[in-house]
Amino acid sequence: AGAETTVRVTRDGTPLGTVALTDRLRADAARATTRLTALTGTAPTLLTGDHAAAAARVADATGITDVRAGLLPEGKVEAVRERERAGRKVLFVGDGVNDAPALAAAHAGVAMGGAGSDLALETADAVVVRDELTAVPAVVDLSRRARRLVVQNLAVAGVFITVLVLWDLIGHLPLPLGVAGHEGSTVLVGLNGLRLLRESAWRPE
Repeated sequence: AGAETTVRVTRDGTPLGTVALTDRLRADAARATTRLTALTGTAPTLLTGDHAAAAARVADATGITDVRAGLLPEGKVEAVRERERAGRKVLFVGDGVNDAPALAAAHAGVAMGGAGSDLALETADAVVVRDELTAVPAVVDLSRRARRLVVQNLAVAGVFITVLVLWDLIGHLPLPLGVAGHEGSTVLVGLNGLRLLRESAWRPE
């Protein structure tokens, strides 16, 4: 058996021929897989309801080595939960109705907006509107930057407030200086957050 799905065509019970159907691989699939592996340190797993030959063709083209084919929706959910039980946070990317349960079970679900089913779009935590696979690692990278900025901002605000409180308790903190220090920390936090608006922060590497 090849990687194609063969459909028999008949008319009024009379065989007319066969049609071989195959999925067309997205042009950016291999690049997205490589980038996700570099970002997470873990190679993606291919979970699909297609037969093994079709799954192997996609895996070979994208460099994915962990492949699970012929899965029903509950099989995909079990694969997600298996990794979560191992202590991992799972990002699941899908677009079909059969992907919806796994999208809901994963720590974060991303649906491809262009070809995604309504159920997948409603279930996912995020939707890639432009339908580009390379947007997935870009979003992962951006979310990590945002998390780092949040931690930095909390640290900056905490240090400023702690210094101002201790200054007031130990010595005498003039009111104008206290206001300036407090508002100054707010300005720094805001400016630090604005770094995510730079074009370079949204451009995939």
